Amino acid sequence: MAEDNISAKLVVDARAAEIFAVLAEPSRHAAIDGTGWVRQPLDAEVLTAPGQIFRMAMYHPNHPDGSYQMANRVQVLDPPRTISWEPGNEAPDGTLSVPGWVWRYDLTPAGPSQTTVTLTYDWSAVADPIRDRIGFPPFPPEHLDNSLAHLAELVAEQSAPPKS
Repeated sequence: MAEDNISAKLVVDARAAEIFAVLAEPSRHAAIDGTGWVRQPLDAEVLTAPGQIFRMAMYHPNHPDGSYQMANRVQVLDPPRTISWEPGNEAPDGTLSVPGWVWRYDLTPAGPSQTTVTLTYDWSAVADPIRDRIGFPPFPPEHLDNSLAHLAELVAEQSAPPKS
């Protein structure tokens, strides 16, 4: 692949603030994930500032341990327009090493109650030895489309009137 990133777009029937609120809750990320690798949040706090760390329990059959954890550092938090984070590995002393890939959501109004959501996976800062070992992107591009569809479903469920 010639590019160092992939993106997908979807127009979601909701305001950007509603979508952003879902993305800022790590407890919702497993339901959004299009790969099926994100299992559950290990931190319950809503994302509120760049530099904030949130941890996720993960699973991948090709990972040496199968189950593992990622510590994600928020890079950009600009409600309700942009949220991004860089996954990394946390050492016992709390230091974080990030291999260089980033998840980013950009939200642009597309009408009074619609938002274009662009999901980008960028690995441009990944060093060659890691690129050679993992292969990038480590999933088919359709996984981004799946994530956006899951996000749209979550937002629709959140704004649906309660069932009686």
